[in-house]
Amino acid sequence: MATTTQYTSLKSRAASKVKKALGIKSRRKKSSGNKTVPEQVKKPSSIEETLRVQMRVSEQIDSRVRKALSKVAVDQKIESIVLPLEMLQQLQPADFPSKEEHEASQKRCFKLLETGLLLHPLLPLENDNADRQQLRGIVDEALEKPSNIIKNNESMQSLRSIVTSLACRTSDDGTVSGTHHWADGFPLNLKIYQMLLEACFDINDEASVIDELFEVVEQIKKTWQVLGMNQVLHNLCFLWIFFNRYTTMTDQAEGDLLNTGENLLTKVEHDAKALKEDAHYAKVLSCISSAILGWGEKRLVDYHFHFRSDNIESMACVVSMAVLSAKIMEEDGVEGDETDVGYEKVDESIKSSLRAAFAQVMEKEKSSKPSSKDFQNELPFMARLAEEVSKLAFTEKETFSPILKRWHPLAAGVAVATLHSCYGNELKQYVSGIDEISPDVLEVLKTADKLEKDLVQIAVENSVDSEDGGKSIIREMLPYEAESVTSGLVKSWITERTDRLKEWVNRSLQQEKWDPKATRERFALSAVEVLRIVDEAFEAFFLLPIAIHASMLPDLATGIDSCLLHYISMAKSGCGTYVPTIPPLTRCSRRSKLPGVFKRKEKAHKKTQGGTANDTSGTPQMCCRINTLLYIQTQLNGLAKREVTNLTNSESTQDISNGMEKAFKLSAAACEEGIQHLCEATANNVVYRDLSHLFWDGLYIGDVSSSRIEPFLQELDLQLEDISLTVHDNIRTRLVTQVMKVSFDGLLLVLLAGGPARAFTLQDYEMIEEDFRFLTDLFWSNGDGLPAELIDDFSITVKEILPLFQTDTESLIEKFRSITLDNCSSSTTKSKLPLPPTTGLWGPTEPNTVLRVLCYRNDEIAAKFLKKTYNLPKKL
Repeated sequence: MATTTQYTSLKSRAASKVKKALGIKSRRKKSSGNKTVPEQVKKPSSIEETLRVQMRVSEQIDSRVRKALSKVAVDQKIESIVLPLEMLQQLQPADFPSKEEHEASQKRCFKLLETGLLLHPLLPLENDNADRQQLRGIVDEALEKPSNIIKNNESMQSLRSIVTSLACRTSDDGTVSGTHHWADGFPLNLKIYQMLLEACFDINDEASVIDELFEVVEQIKKTWQVLGMNQVLHNLCFLWIFFNRYTTMTDQAEGDLLNTGENLLTKVEHDAKALKEDAHYAKVLSCISSAILGWGEKRLVDYHFHFRSDNIESMACVVSMAVLSAKIMEEDGVEGDETDVGYEKVDESIKSSLRAAFAQVMEKEKSSKPSSKDFQNELPFMARLAEEVSKLAFTEKETFSPILKRWHPLAAGVAVATLHSCYGNELKQYVSGIDEISPDVLEVLKTADKLEKDLVQIAVENSVDSEDGGKSIIREMLPYEAESVTSGLVKSWITERTDRLKEWVNRSLQQEKWDPKATRERFALSAVEVLRIVDEAFEAFFLLPIAIHASMLPDLATGIDSCLLHYISMAKSGCGTYVPTIPPLTRCSRRSKLPGVFKRKEKAHKKTQGGTANDTSGTPQMCCRINTLLYIQTQLNGLAKREVTNLTNSESTQDISNGMEKAFKLSAAACEEGIQHLCEATANNVVYRDLSHLFWDGLYIGDVSSSRIEPFLQELDLQLEDISLTVHDNIRTRLVTQVMKVSFDGLLLVLLAGGPARAFTLQDYEMIEEDFRFLTDLFWSNGDGLPAELIDDFSITVKEILPLFQTDTESLIEKFRSITLDNCSSSTTKSKLPLPPTTGLWGPTEPNTVLRVLCYRNDEIAAKFLKKTYNLPKKL
């Protein structure tokens, strides 16, 4: 009893060792659940009985065959027995239930003889071989009517003689071997051996090997001499039945079979190096390798479809078997090729599978329809596709790349590079069809940029240990340049917006009347609209779903600044400015006074009335222009601050607040310059245009006493009152000051360049000095007007020049000679004084100023001096 237990234990350990070597795990029988289980079949008592059961041989047939063999085996060894021949002789009709079964058995035996000795003998026979021809005839007749062949002992002996002759082998020394070769020809031997090996699988569970695997295999190996088998052929057949059993299972979920197949294929790959010259072996090996490779490639070219979480563990076996098969099929079979073959196969598989997975994701997203509930928040197709591709990339990195890295160190890098290329091709087509910027377009570019960064990051992480740090992979990933495309689109958007704004400015200004009554603040409606459109442009800009607000905001600000500059330029232009032209120097002539007075007044009245009635440069309109520029100027600082706040609230992380403080610097400066220009123009127009008939064309024409400044002051006072009511408080003092300056400068022009219709005597000084005092009092207005200090500052030049009008002529002439000579070269003589140029920079020591006082001095001494020195005419 102890001996039997020890033997059983040894068998168990041996079986476990074989299973472990083949990669087969110990299994529990599958539970049948609540299904009715048939009564357990009695366990076979011996290994022979196990083989009978596994090969589905009935007890009746087994008994029949055993009975026949028992008669033969007494006198012969197994290798000398031609089994089908002996079955023909030993099995009689009485051994079968019917005549038909007996004839079917005979036909099978003849088919075996035909296949083993005629069709596929180990050594080919010549066509004219007599025994071959005789057996051919016997087999052909037997397949028609087997009972006609073996009628008696004589016919049986004749058949035996022929079969024995064909099955025997003669050695090189001429001796005849006792072994009969009837089943060792290719491929009969392999087919028979394969059928025997099928007995290793449990007939009740096609995915399981039997517990008696070791004993069954050892028993089957006893046929090697008859079938011409060896360990190498055994490995090849064993590989095929395990592979075939796995692939014929519908779900292919049994990992043990695949593991066994991989282990056997590893042995076969090693055996192939030694037997590559064997034609029969090479043919079978090629067929099996090709089948395994085709099967493996079919799964690997789209491994995302074939492998999931429930079978991912089998993927490594599939890759390994495909690589080993490919290596076996390599013609050279050089040592070390596995790495190269594996690298190439895995590289191809990654690219093809990722392309297939991408196409599947793309088709899924194209066919998906958003629900009505989420329709408003639905992302555009290309954005959804980018998100799905990103998920696919991370799944690849976490699930498949760790397995594939065994054969391809940059598996994840190749995968993301493939996905990058697939999406890039679609993105390129998408970008080429973009006509204008839109939220959908920007969302697509934003998600594309994020996808690219994710893919590059995976590639970099995967390439840390590579020789080039992943540079080769990164070079394959041609940049999407999403930021560049976005930047270009935003620039186009900015250009379009600013162009439209400029067009609107032009249309608006063509219709603008500069009516101060149009708004409560007395500035132009067009300015309100311009700034409203500017605000809308900035608001629309910050609503763009981009991350480059900070870098693009200066471009928008520059474009808007240009539009504002255009508006400011147009606002200050086209209004004209009236400044009298200084007439040529001449001596005064009383005869030229009165006729000139009435003529010039008449012309002045006509000019003034036409100038204020039909254009937009009247004083109210000029004040409106000034108010408008002031309004824009005050809004610019607030505009810049608002955009900095908007930038802070956007996705941008770049701080450009310092730059935005200077964003509208040009416009602000243009407003300041424009306000100054308009103040000057308004003052000039008031004094020289609107009140020209009382001032330039009326003041001191004829006798000073009869054309003094009071009428001018009365009208000027009304003009100043209108200006004060119209112009903005913040600019009122500035504009009134400018009117005062023009009035003071105009008074000097009247006195020094008023033309030949004006002439002054020493007695006129007091009236002129009093008129000037009246003029300053008007602007001081008893303390309610301009500050006295300001008036004093602007009146210095007039106060310095007026005393010249009470200086006697001889003293003036002497003063003139002195200052003229001081400003000339030493060669100038007193008799040849140069004519000093008119600079307009009046002053008590300026030669041209003193000369002009002499020109307007109404006495003979001055006239003679001017005639003698410069030969000036008395009239123009």
